[in-house]
Amino acid sequence: MAVSGRFVIALAVGIIPLVVFGEAWALAAWVLLVVILAALDLLIAASPRQITVSRNLPARVRLGETVRADAILTNHGRRTLRGIVRDAWQPSAGALATRHPVRIPGQERRTISTTLTPFRRGERQSAALTIRSRGPLGLAARQATIVAAGSIRVLPPFNSRKHLPSRLARLRELDGRTSVLIRGQGTEFDSLREYVRGDDVRSIDWRATARRTDPVQGGPGLVVRTWRPERDRRVVVLIDTGRTSAARIDNEPRIDTAFESTLLLAALASRAGDRVDVVAFDQRVRGRVQGATGADLMSRLVDTMAGIDPELIETDWSAVPGVVRSITSQRALVVLATSIDSPGTARGLLAVLPQLTRIHTVLVSSVTDPAIFDAVSQRGNRSELYRAAAAERALLDITRVSTAIRQLGGEVVTASPSELPPALADRYIALKAAGRL
Repeated sequence: MAVSGRFVIALAVGIIPLVVFGEAWALAAWVLLVVILAALDLLIAASPRQITVSRNLPARVRLGETVRADAILTNHGRRTLRGIVRDAWQPSAGALATRHPVRIPGQERRTISTTLTPFRRGERQSAALTIRSRGPLGLAARQATIVAAGSIRVLPPFNSRKHLPSRLARLRELDGRTSVLIRGQGTEFDSLREYVRGDDVRSIDWRATARRTDPVQGGPGLVVRTWRPERDRRVVVLIDTGRTSAARIDNEPRIDTAFESTLLLAALASRAGDRVDVVAFDQRVRGRVQGATGADLMSRLVDTMAGIDPELIETDWSAVPGVVRSITSQRALVVLATSIDSPGTARGLLAVLPQLTRIHTVLVSSVTDPAIFDAVSQRGNRSELYRAAAAERALLDITRVSTAIRQLGGEVVTASPSELPPALADRYIALKAAGRL
């Protein structure tokens, strides 16, 4: 049961009989009358427990997109239900309005729609609907909570897919589908074709040229070899989900930047014919995608990433070589998406890096805070000077860790959250062009 503002106002009006008659019984009689009217109003109101709820929800939505969540209410009673329905979504679901006025005649149904703009990944849920049914006088209302669980899976936004067309064009150049000839250290022979002006003379196949005669001029026609990058290579991405991945940089968690970088790299490597395996790890495997290709790879990746949040624990780097060995024993490109902000947090990574670089090509990907670079150049007063000194020290720590990684045989990619995904994709293309995969 719930009383409305009309009920409170009606009770307050009781001061008038008290002033007019000057007797306490007048006030008591007025209060009794209002209570009786409220009780009658409550009895006449339709029962909210005769309402059944079914939901019509989209299964998935990307982070930041807006969707409509429908709830279908069916009145199985004979009275018309007039009132308000509250759809109790989690705050992170981003519901714009959760209260909806309704009027549902007996034996009919109505649909209420809640607009959602989620601002966190994962399962965003609504456990129940609360229905408040008012009587004709609006003094009192029946109220009931109807269990009607619903959820929407919020996927990573994959905003970095805008960089995919330009990177695919560069891959096509490497793959010999354009007039550009690129010979890498480990590229594979593809085919022979006639020499055209601008081709690299080092690509001329003199034996094939000697066996061929130009049918028009009667002289030898030059033949060049074309090359393509190796295919069917292994790319293993390990995403650090430990405590450092929970930090927010440029209003985005580190782990979300790692997911964006992984999605772009996976889409690119898959199109290039390489096999991509992804593991999210801290002290245990939090998510794993193996053996998928093409559209299935991207679908499984976003679905797995949607439910992973950072854990406030230290990452067990000593277990990482074993995780990589469980995926492949062959040489692979191993991408470690983690933080290298300070020597202290990177000590575990540096300790196991030689075990990985001995077999694999290792690439460490880390996001840097643009605010640090801004703070370095601002030295107008004492506070800014201290902030600039702290920023310089932070940059020095990043440089020290990066140098240590390179000395141990690895490579490093650091950039801001918006620039890290394309920077990682560019490094992958460069490694592929150099034949280092």
